[in-house]
Formats: sequence, C-alpha cells, structure tokens
Amino acid sequence: MFSAETYAARRKTLLEHLAAAGATGIVFLPGNVHSARNYEDNTYPFRQDSTFLYYFGHNHAGLNGTLDVDSGESRLWGDDPSMEGIIWSGPLPGLAERAARCGCAPGGSNDSLVSLLHAAGRKGRTIHHLPPYRMDSVQWLAHCLATRVCAGPDALEQHACGAEAFDSLTRSMRQQASLPLIRAVVAQRSVKSIEEVAEIEKALGISYAMYTKAMELARPGLGERCIAAAMNATVALAGTHNSFTTICTIRGEVLHNHDYSHTMHQGDLLLIDSGAESDMGYASDITRTLPVGGLFSARQRDIYTLVLRAQQKAIDMAAPGVPFLHCHLAAAACIAEGLQSMGLLRGSVDDIVSCGAHALFFPHGLGHMLGLDVHDMEHLGEDHVGYDETVSRSTKFGLRGLRFARAPLPGFTLTVEPGCYFIPALMDKWKAEGICKDFINFDALEHFRDFGGIRIEDDILITDSGCRVLGRPIPKTPEGIEARMHARA
Repeated sequence: MFSAETYAARRKTLLEHLAAAGATGIVFLPGNVHSARNYEDNTYPFRQDSTFLYYFGHNHAGLNGTLDVDSGESRLWGDDPSMEGIIWSGPLPGLAERAARCGCAPGGSNDSLVSLLHAAGRKGRTIHHLPPYRMDSVQWLAHCLATRVCAGPDALEQHACGAEAFDSLTRSMRQQASLPLIRAVVAQRSVKSIEEVAEIEKALGISYAMYTKAMELARPGLGERCIAAAMNATVALAGTHNSFTTICTIRGEVLHNHDYSHTMHQGDLLLIDSGAESDMGYASDITRTLPVGGLFSARQRDIYTLVLRAQQKAIDMAAPGVPFLHCHLAAAACIAEGLQSMGLLRGSVDDIVSCGAHALFFPHGLGHMLGLDVHDMEHLGEDHVGYDETVSRSTKFGLRGLRFARAPLPGFTLTVEPGCYFIPALMDKWKAEGICKDFINFDALEHFRDFGGIRIEDDILITDSGCRVLGRPIPKTPEGIEARMHARA
C-alpha cells in the first residue's frame, strides 16, 4: 500500500471535486468479494475493485468505503476476522488496523453499514455510487440501497423473476450511478502521480522479462501454449498476477485470441499481447509480433515496418492538448500509405482514410488509458474516460472502436497499439458488398488471406511537452527482434 496520507489526500480531493460540482450526500465505494468458481469455497483469484483500491488501498475481500460529502468524513467498513476465518486463513488485521493504514476512521461491520445507508436513504440523502460490473456487486448495491429484486413478497416469486429481474436490476443500478461521482473519479484517476507511474514501470519490468522469455522460446515445433505458459509463469514467479488474459497466437488476425491450441511452424508470425500487475495492482500492456523462425520474410518485414512507422508517428505526436483522435488518424494514414505502396490500396492516402478503407486492415482504436485497470476505468463508461465536449464518438467502422479520443493532460498514461490484420471473413464481406471498392485491390488481397496480423504496443506517459515511452525498451524493430531471437542460441 501507499502511505495512509496518500489515501487520505485522494479522498479529500474527491470530496472537493464533488462539493465543487454541487453534490451532497454520501459516496459509497464497495469493495469486491470472492467470486465462486463452482462452489462457494472454491473461488477465482481475488481482484479488488480498482476504485476502492485507489481510495482505500486494501486488496482484501469484503471491505467497503464511505465518504460523507457534507461532513468530509471517510470510513472503512467490514467484518473483523472470525475464529473460523482465523483457523482457515490465519491471523488477519482487524478493521481498526486496516482503517488506520488508509488514513480513515473505522465505520463498523457491514451490517451496520447497511443500516447507515438505509437510514440515509430514508432521510432523503443522496447515495452516490459508480456503475457496477459484477453481479455480486449489483446485488450488494441493491441490498445496501434497499432496492427490491422484484415486487413479489416471497422467495418463490422472487425466483420466478429469474434472469429478467436481475437484468432489470443491473440496468437500474447502472442508471442510478452518480454522474458527478463518475466525472470526479475519472478526472482524478486519469492523472497519475510519480508513485503511480513507478508502479506501472514495475509492472513493465515484469513485461520485459515475459517478452525476453518469449523471444528465447518461440521456435518451430512448439505449441502456442508453451510460450503462454512460460510468460504466465514469469508473472507468477514475480509474485503478482497477469493484468489480463495473455493473447499468444499465430492467428493474429483474431484480435482477442485466447486459444493456445496451435503448433508454431517456420514462417509463422506469433502475436503476443500481455501484461502484468505490480503488487499494488497497476497494469502493464505490451504487444510484440515475433517471426517464429527468427527471421521476418520480405513480405512480413514490409507489413511490420509500416505498423512500426505508424506507432512511432503516433508516439511522436502524443502530447498535452493534441487530441488522441489525431494521433489515431496519423497512424491510420501511415498504414494506408504503406499498403498503397504495396498495391493493396489505391487512391490518395487522404481519400483512403476519409472513406475508411484503411479500417479493413486497422479495425480498432489506437489505444486506451492504462492504470489500475488495463483499460483504465472502462467500466465507468468509455465516453466519460475517452471523450469530452470537444470530441464525440464516430459511428464509422474502425473509428467507433477508438476508446480514447480526447486530448490528454500531463500525467495521463496510455497505450499506443496500431496493427495491420488480414481477416478473411471481413475481406470477403467488404468485397461482396462493394465497401470502399474504389480504394481496395481485392484481387491482390487474395495473396494475403493466410498472413495473419501484426500489432505493436507500448505504454506512454504524457509529459509537459510530449510523451515518454515507459519501461525498459523491449526490442521492437525487425533487426532488434531478430538479433534477440538469434542470441538465444
């Protein structure tokens, strides 16, 4: 954990933002609970809610936080360890000790929290909460806010409501989320402190070790799962967790491919998109595309080089006040120019990008916020995190997938991850429907149906005058990757 003063200062800033917005009442920040895998005592690895972690610091299940906008008081709530819990899990800190560690007062048990929130509701006080993203959080919110799952008075009728009632409840809890709280949290968590950036760089240190291992091992005859397992083991040996499920595939045209069933062959491209968490929960997110035999073919090198050029152009542009949308479009233009020079696209680069023909090959956004979540604060709503009054989300294919479009401020941490993919089903659809047919050489594309995909991703910090690529450099030029892969011998 950071110091108790850090968490107290964060909560003070949040309350000041809310007061400035004219908000009153109580902020309720529930922590996560254990999530059952197939029965109650066999759970998935625990991950704390990131906003709770940001303001209260404890990576422990069953805790909750409140902030009183009117009095300025913050409290931590939770049940002290029972003897049964001590028998199975060993001695754990009590609530008072946990509260002291994050610089607030202990509130009491979770039952007493429910009573407090019910009483506040009866008095007409506003309870501010964020949109929930887990079903157990939806149910806990409903319980704390005295919201019925359905109108029936008994368990049988409640059961009869089934999934429809819970879907309705989920929508209701999300719709009731406090817009002033969402905006205040986004504004605060977007700007990373020096200590937070250091945590991200710790995670990137693990990423460096992960990709070093991948470049040592990637060779013909091995399965994708061997590389994924070695990288995941590197994270485990560092004493932490993956920030998301590792993508490790020779079918890189499948953007989020979690299938590790293929065997690598000479000439394949292995796309790896992976990340680690620091012990305080801050994420890294890195992508590299490796030639399985240790050398890029001429065609692979051409495509790889245009993606690398696009990434470097976007990184060079990224700066305070420069809309990230502009960086995305500049990267798209680099990809379009490269494909045009190869005879796969035709017409002027400006026209290619304007009509969206490049999106056949680059169908996603340039990057996203990074922090305690690998897609930082995404559950609060991408339009709150990545857009503002100066830029609205496009409806155009490719552009509408841009998670972050607004101009960043110093202290923002973002990914920059352009790619070029040859997706047979998408190619067939566009050809059949004549989409952008004046700009795409569909006949030439037939020779790329089995190419796969290439993506290159790094994490950047927006500085006062530009940006800095975070972490120890992981080889990403064709020459650098080939040299590292040949050095394994």
